[in-house]
Formats: sequence, structure tokens, C-alpha cells
Amino acid sequence: MEQELAYSFHLGSDKNKSKLTKKVAKENVSGTTSLSNNAIQNAKDLSDVNKHNLRDYDNQTELIRTIYGTSDIVNDVKQVYLDEFEQARIEYNNNQTRNDRKIDNYFTKVCESQNDIACEIIIELGDMDFWNDKDERYRFKMVDVYNEQVKDLIKIIPDFKIANATIHFDEVSPHIHIVGVPVTTNCTRGMKKQVGKSKLFTKTSLTEIQDKMRNACIKSYNKFYEVNT
Repeated sequence: MEQELAYSFHLGSDKNKSKLTKKVAKENVSGTTSLSNNAIQNAKDLSDVNKHNLRDYDNQTELIRTIYGTSDIVNDVKQVYLDEFEQARIEYNNNQTRNDRKIDNYFTKVCESQNDIACEIIIELGDMDFWNDKDERYRFKMVDVYNEQVKDLIKIIPDFKIANATIHFDEVSPHIHIVGVPVTTNCTRGMKKQVGKSKLFTKTSLTEIQDKMRNACIKSYNKFYEVNT
């Protein structure tokens, strides 16, 4: 059973905006659009993620399950900014002698920069062939599996501060959208604590994270679905 289960772990990126990537996502055998998740670079991008992930445009709320955060992803991310960066912002401002160098709102400042304000990770276990004949009860047991994936992600990447995690059951494969803020500390320029996607997610670290998350997901699936290994 373990070998039959496909696993995908996608981190939002600028590259996902290309026509080729969108075409691949559209033809993805899983039946989802996982591969097309884009980088979140400003407040508008975050608002778009909120609308998509929470399905604000339709009435299938029973097929959407938020397991971490609230029904407002924008506010969830802003709360992470307050929790993680407010003290660093205050300390930075206290060291400035010129008011024009002080930071009034770090979330707004990052929105106006070239950096991503948050990251989205999409995880799915099993492809279209696997899920096609599964009933609703079987599919919704993935809530337990994805709950553990959120906990595993917190352990594996403690500097990725999760703001919201929402599961979609309205496509062929149940999958989870996780939105969070990558945090880097001990910065020598500006605030001592800042957003830092490029430092947290590298080609090497992503490979290691994907492997660990997949192994953890398979273990969770085997446990909750009582699969003998």
C-alpha cells in the first residue's frame, strides 16, 4: 500500500505563474491545481489566496475544512506578523534617530518590497486513480492525516510559522493548503527578525523537507486507515 500512494509537496513560487506550469497543473493527474500555486508577494496576492482556499465564491463550504487558523487568512497572517515581528520592530525603531527610518507597520513594509510576505504549501496524498472510487467517509478521514502533517511541519520547519491550514474535499484528491510566514533571526541589517523565504527554503532544504514530510504522511495514513505495513 505504501508504494501505491503518490505524495506531492509544492511550495508557491514566481515560476508557477508561467504558462507552461499552468498547463502542467491543468493536466495534473491528481485532478487538482496544486502545481500552480504562486508566490504571495503582496496584500492582493494574500487576498486572492484567501478567496481561493476558503472558496468564498461558491456554496460548498461543507467540503472545505479549516484545521488551523480562522475563516480569514489575511488576518491570520497579520496576526503572525504581530506575534513574530512586533518586538523586533519596536527595538529597531528605538535605535533610530531619524523618524523617516522608523517602521510603522512591518506587514505593510514587506508588502511594498520585493520579498514574499508569506508562503503557501500544498500537500496531497494519493492520485486521481486512488481516490476516484473512495466514498465520503473514507475521504474525510484525511482530516486526521493532514492534522498530523501540520504538526509534523511545525516540528520539521520550526521557523515556518503557520497562519492557516485548510483542506479541500471538492476536487478529486483531498489536499491541504498551508499558508505561513518564513522567519529568519539574527539579521545584521534592519530588524533583527525578518521574513526570510530564500534562507529557509533552498533546493537542498526543500528536498530534505519533502522526504521527511512524505515519510511522516505515510505513517499517519497507515495509522488512521489501519494499514498493515
